[in-house]
Amino acid sequence: MKEFEAKTLCILGRQPALGLAELESLYGARHVKSLGSNALLDVPAGDIDFKKLGGTLKVAQLLTVLSSSDWESAYEYLAESILKHLQHQLSGKFTLGVSVYGFELSVKKLNADLLSLKKVIRGADRSVRIIPNKTLQLNTAQVLHNNLTKRGAWELLLVGHGRQTYLSQTFFVQDIEAYAARDQARPKRDARVGMLPPKLAQILINLSSPENRKQKTVNSKPGPIRILDPFAGTGVILQEALLMGYHVIGTDIEPRMVEYSKTNIQWLVEKYPHIEGQVVIEVGDATNYQWPRFSAVASEVYLGRPLNILPPPNKLNEIVNDVNTIVKKFLQNLAPQLRAGQKVVLAVPAWRNVKGRTFHRLPLLDNLTSLGYNRVDLVHVKNDDLVYFRENQIVARELLVLNRL
Repeated sequence: MKEFEAKTLCILGRQPALGLAELESLYGARHVKSLGSNALLDVPAGDIDFKKLGGTLKVAQLLTVLSSSDWESAYEYLAESILKHLQHQLSGKFTLGVSVYGFELSVKKLNADLLSLKKVIRGADRSVRIIPNKTLQLNTAQVLHNNLTKRGAWELLLVGHGRQTYLSQTFFVQDIEAYAARDQARPKRDARVGMLPPKLAQILINLSSPENRKQKTVNSKPGPIRILDPFAGTGVILQEALLMGYHVIGTDIEPRMVEYSKTNIQWLVEKYPHIEGQVVIEVGDATNYQWPRFSAVASEVYLGRPLNILPPPNKLNEIVNDVNTIVKKFLQNLAPQLRAGQKVVLAVPAWRNVKGRTFHRLPLLDNLTSLGYNRVDLVHVKNDDLVYFRENQIVARELLVLNRL
């Protein structure tokens, strides 16, 4: 087997396990290497379809790996080498931003060293603007606002890990405003059924690896990829799948949710006229519905009633059992409609004890094989780490990656 050759550095999001799992599902375990809270790929940065990634904040081309992980050595390398690399840049004013990860370093010290680096560059008669750091890392909004991925500008990433420093140049950065624009501006939203973040929807879709399972037609050419969401709600997963270039099938037991989804998808198509995917949205009970042919399942199931605090044990057991019954019946209904090995990716509720930092999980997770499913084990991420939650949030989302036995 070919030895891993790192080409790209990925800065992962707030819960890096989810981003790492997403990369493994998309590119394969042998093409990914964990780097603490971040990741390396042996795929060139320019070949990555970044807009499809929900769990990665920045994608950067790896420039070099230094055989030390202290800041002084890293800065010394920058000061000695930056003029050589600037020879390949356009003349005129140059903009530079720097983000550092894994170093014991103050923001004050970082900004002072960047001012020294500015003097080095100006000493070579080159005009330069340095982006000041408020924290050790520039956030995605700062990178976008200052055009640091455009010509004539750089964001350099220095990641200290183990005894090495990984120096990279940012190619792509997550556009938070774009996510907000297609989430908060949707005409139909309902907090009672949960507010699935678009980034998490992307992760769910990518964990189903639809690109790796293209349907074959009679003439052996890949057929269209259809993502099924049996608990469509307001249509967030359908929306993101369409933006990623897939066809979609969505059902929901509530007619109101179906109308919400249809309205939101119509709004999306008007906002993004390049969308070409076919859309099927119908009223349907996930515990007995028969769906048309689909490629993969990506869905957030019924999460139970919203909670601000963890209820008493008897009340919690009642909530857990209600959800468990619905999800179990759904999986039983879905099983005969799947091909062997076909993937099902679900976000299911896990009730979080904030003080104890433990989770109450669905009982059916201990009996998946009896329902006809296998929980897929990832190489780089433990299944127990595939849980999405915000601080002080009681109802978390546990991500299940299943395939049909």
